[in-house]
Amino acid sequence: MKEYRPAKKRISVSIGESVRVVRQLQELSQNQLAQLTGIPQATISAIENDRVRLGVERAKVLAKALKCHPGVLVFPGWQLPSDAAA
Repeated sequence: MKEYRPAKKRISVSIGESVRVVRQLQELSQNQLAQLTGIPQATISAIENDRVRLGVERAKVLAKALKCHPGVLVFPGWQLPSDAAA
């Protein structure tokens, strides 16, 4: 793994954008996600457009429905420090 070099971060993704990307990767519409989570579609739209804060409880509910860890949604730009990756 000595040849491994982490990719450089090229863009920043907001929390709302991370929710949208993961939802789209799961091939779910906002309405389908609303049915799975009990969160109104309008609220999901507002989260995806960064008009409403995601919050811990919503992150847990959405992550369960989207089959991912809540941290993926809450910390979209997080990465390991470069010395920890070695």
